[in-house]
Amino acid sequence: MVDLTTCVGNVSLAAPVMTASGTSGHGAELASYGKLSELGAVVIKSLSVEPWPGNPAPRLHPLTSPAAGMINSVGLQGLGVAHWLSHDLPGLLDSGATVIASIWGDSIESYRRAAKMLADAPAVVAAVEVNVSCPNTDDGMRMFAHSSTATAAVMEATADCDRPRWAKLSPNTADLVAVAQAAVDAGAEALVLTNTLSGIVIDINKRRPVLGAQHGGVSGAALHPVAVRAVYEVRKAMPVVPIVGVGGVACGADAVEMLLAGASAVQVGTAIFADPRAPWRVLHELRHWCETKNVEKIDELIGAAHES
Repeated sequence: MVDLTTCVGNVSLAAPVMTASGTSGHGAELASYGKLSELGAVVIKSLSVEPWPGNPAPRLHPLTSPAAGMINSVGLQGLGVAHWLSHDLPGLLDSGATVIASIWGDSIESYRRAAKMLADAPAVVAAVEVNVSCPNTDDGMRMFAHSSTATAAVMEATADCDRPRWAKLSPNTADLVAVAQAAVDAGAEALVLTNTLSGIVIDINKRRPVLGAQHGGVSGAALHPVAVRAVYEVRKAMPVVPIVGVGGVACGADAVEMLLAGASAVQVGTAIFADPRAPWRVLHELRHWCETKNVEKIDELIGAAHES
């Protein structure tokens, strides 16, 4: 038997595979496809302090090759933290899942307020993922995660959540390591690498962008090598900081690659749109790979690509 337990900082997980924020709803929507308690955690779609309508349709578009992933501009639609606590969290509690809340804001103060509202959440909400990197707002080419100073300000402002904070960062910056260091210095216990790549797809017949908000976030297999690079570079620069790898994880081999690059756990996102059972399948394939390679503990893989 393979020991699949792992730790992301002070958060102990029964398995190294989680869902990714924005890909499985705000609650227990995936519970009919598998036991949520078997996953490392369920990461909810990012919430703001107030309800937010999101971007105009259309919001999703597959890339030229659907297997390559998609581009989306959902725009962080949600009913807010208070609604989640009263309406969606109870179902997650009943499922036995470990929960990672995710928050975003359009100002430092809105992040502060969202974090404070989570302070009294039950202990099953094991951490808060602070999303400083979503590119799908109105001025989506501009985000907190493009600036070390802005990222640090957000992380400092979210301390009132009273639980570990994970900073979700962007690959759309040449200063990723500096931003990561700023996040950790300001209180992030772990880093989530990465969010989507900014992109635009144009309908050549209509001669205009396919998405209602024009630009969006590219995810799926096309993002995977970029995300692995981000994990590898940050691990090399900051070897003791826990990392969660996300970006194009669709099979067990993808998860192994992220772990070898330096991640302590991974998140499955875009693959869920094609196969809602993807997180469990990835976990099964990861376990099988470890068994065939005589890997007894996940810890043996974490950061191993840096050892040769």
